[in-house]
Amino acid sequence: MVEIAPSILSADFTRLGQQIEAVEQAGASIIHVDVMDGHFVPNLTIGPFIVEWVRKATTLPIDAHLMIENPDNFITAFAQAGADMISVHPEATYHLHRTIGHIRQAGCMPGVVLNPATPLAMIEEIVCDVDYVLLMSVNPGFGGQSFITSSIDKIKRLKDLIDRRGSHARIEIDGGIGPETAAAVTAAGAEILVAGSAIFGKPDPAGALRALIEAARIGERILV
Repeated sequence: MVEIAPSILSADFTRLGQQIEAVEQAGASIIHVDVMDGHFVPNLTIGPFIVEWVRKATTLPIDAHLMIENPDNFITAFAQAGADMISVHPEATYHLHRTIGHIRQAGCMPGVVLNPATPLAMIEEIVCDVDYVLLMSVNPGFGGQSFITSSIDKIKRLKDLIDRRGSHARIEIDGGIGPETAAAVTAAGAEILVAGSAIFGKPDPAGALRALIEAARIGERILV
């Protein structure tokens, strides 16, 4: 069943606990945290300290997407702060297999992230070692961007790679996800949908999340 992971990048941080509670009650499955260092991507966001507060606000799994250089230096800190899932970009680490092992040893589910221009070939040798693959359907660094339509085909090709390799990795998609794209990405094989501005950028985040769930269910019926 498809899961929705609201990204707090677009949340109102003056009411973060309330907004997390609202989307949790509306059916969110995961809380997504976008971590940016201003080097790997052109923006600077949050660190382990905020994850600690998110952990206090919810019992849902916390998905930390590390858009940072040298992620190995911060894996333990994010795990100890309360992250349950940690994903990294192949371009950000010299030894991806070792980094994935580090995440698992820290007690978290490891994931690998592919930018729009990063080919699937980058993860062929690691896809059986991760719990999920996060496909970026926008270039990382900023919220509110438009969905890159070629991502639909990339989801399908990733699903084929996962099946051929006998991997159990789930497909996560992030970027431009809203009611107008949720059905298509779910029908293509995405199982976790990350959405920020489409949820927290709306006057009623809980209602926006429910609309996103309904749209994703249409895609699930197509996939079946």
